[in-house]
Formats: sequence, C-alpha cells, structure tokens
Amino acid sequence: MLTDKYNPLENTMLCILDKDGKIIDEELLPKIEDKKMLEIYKVMLLTRIADTKALQYQRQGRMLTYAPNKGQEAAQLGSVAAVEERDWLVPAFREMGAWLYKGVPLEQIYLYWYGNEMGSKFPENVKMLPISVPIASQLSHGVGIAMASNIKGEEEVTLAYVGDGGTSQGEFHEAMNFAAVYNVPLVVVIQNNQYAISVPREIQTKSRTLAEKAVAYGIPGIQVDGNDVLAVYAAVKEAVDRARGGGGPTLIEAVTYRLGPHTTSDDPTIYREDKEVEEWTQKDPLIRFKKYLIDKKLWSEEKDIKQREEFENLANETFKKVETSGEVPLEDIFKYHYEEMPKNLIEQYEEYKEYMKKGGI
Repeated sequence: MLTDKYNPLENTMLCILDKDGKIIDEELLPKIEDKKMLEIYKVMLLTRIADTKALQYQRQGRMLTYAPNKGQEAAQLGSVAAVEERDWLVPAFREMGAWLYKGVPLEQIYLYWYGNEMGSKFPENVKMLPISVPIASQLSHGVGIAMASNIKGEEEVTLAYVGDGGTSQGEFHEAMNFAAVYNVPLVVVIQNNQYAISVPREIQTKSRTLAEKAVAYGIPGIQVDGNDVLAVYAAVKEAVDRARGGGGPTLIEAVTYRLGPHTTSDDPTIYREDKEVEEWTQKDPLIRFKKYLIDKKLWSEEKDIKQREEFENLANETFKKVETSGEVPLEDIFKYHYEEMPKNLIEQYEEYKEYMKKGGI
C-alpha cells in the first residue's frame, strides 16, 4: 500500500517521474493503458491552452474575474482520471482540467466565467456539483454525497478538491471528521499550490505536511508530487479502490504550484519572488508528462504542435459562441428560487420590468 510506504509523518513524498519525465522507480508505475495516457495528456494540453485563452479574454475585458489553473494540470488530471463515470466530482473553483475530463464542455466552463448561469448546468451524465467559490464549504457537500452512496448501497466514490488555504477552514475539519466517523467513500485531494491568495503555506499551519492531518482523523493520508501526473493517479486510484471496497476516506496532498495569479484580480509579484516562480516553471507538469510520452514513442513534437493548433482554434471558436449567446432573460433572475414564484417575487419582477422599460440598468 502506498499510504504505508509513504508515511506523511515521515515527510516522504510519492514521486514516479522526475522533472525530465524519467521514471524514478519502475515498480511504482500505475497500470494505465496507452490510449488513456494520451487522453490524459490531451486534456492537460487543452486545459493549459483554454486557461491561457481565458486569461487573455479577461484582460481584454471580455470575461469576468477568472481563476487560472496553469501549473496544476497534473494534480487535476491525475486525480480525476482515477475515478469512473459513476463517481461524483465535488470541485472548488480551480479544477478546469478535472471538469473537462469528467465531461463538462468547454463552452459551459467559459459561460460560467463569462457570468452566464447556464455555465452551471452540466450534461445529465456528468455527476459533478457546481463550481464552489466559498472556501472548503464543498467538502461538507462531498461528505453528504458519500454518506448517501453508503445508505443507498451504491458503489460510488466521491472525489473532492480543496486548496491548501482551505485546510485552515473549520469546514475542512468538520467534513474530514464526519467522513472518518461514518467511513464514507470519499477521496479528498488538497491542491497545495503553496499560496492561499497571498498567504504562503508555511504560515497556514505548523504541520510539516498537510497530508499528516489525516492522522488526527484516523484515516490514510499521503503526500504526492502534484506535478507528476502518474504519482497523483497512483495515489488516487489506490484511495478510490479502497473507498469503493468499504475502506473509507483518504486525504491526499498534491504538492504543486500556481504559476499564475490567484485570480485575475490578484498581483502575485507583491508577495512572491520571480526566482521562485522560475524554479517551479522548471517542474512544469505538462512538459514532464510530454517528455515521458515521447520517450515511450506514444507522442511527438510534431503531433504536439498540431494538437496545440487544434485546441487554440477550439478555444477561440468556443468563446466566440459564448459571446454571442445573448443576455439571460430577466425572468430567469427571479424564477429559479422556487418551484413557483411567490407573490412577493412576482411583484418585484413586474416592478423591475417597468423600471427597465423606463431606461433603468
């Protein structure tokens, strides 16, 4: 068991690929079909390109505040690829790669950050909760879903995400305690990107690792190299299999780095050095995995260039569609709170319609 070999109390981290994409220990390699590895890489690449484009759209004044994903693709794709279609995904707000792999169309992701509520309406077959901006509150929802799976006797696993800053929130501890007490099929991945907005991880907690917090709850915990997609996959797959078999929850800390700003409203140059960013750039998860696939003769630089062009065109065309999607009907602002609009909302709706007719904004 990886959680036995890599004990967070001993400050050991699971890593399978080094920064150059070379295998560190063949025995640790997870069993993944070549076709699936290529799919994982392609979604990582799409995530990077769609993310870069979103940042550009926002800077051009064409999109609302956006939370970049650059640098965290392996933590997202390595984890979500380890669950199945029947399993639930409970996100925070910086998991574009996981959303895409799970089946959320890029158009809906762009709609969400564009400010259109239809961005939260996922396809029927996508078992994922809406994007959650309040810090760590989604974990309580994840525990509830996992408890329901147990009660209903369904062999579903819930995969939930939280950031390093989220582990300082009370809801993180409440959720992990409930998950452990009720032995629910929940896997929590901490995307430790080193900063909770401007607060560095080392002053978030006195714990040497975030994974060791699992010890207090009496559940398995493991720290993995979050820029190594194979290490993340291996750790999460083991946790998912254990959860599905009745073994309860697992806490996984994926050590990664946010190469961009916290959101487009943030200026990271105020609180971190360029040298630090450059050091982490050398550990880019996308480059690392690409080198591994090229060494295995599964990919090439020529294929990479062609795929990048296709994804850039896809992102541009998708956003054009979003920009021409039209305004949300005024009635929609009022009608979704109740099955039928109560009298006071009907009155407010009619009042606001009259206001708009007179040139209000």
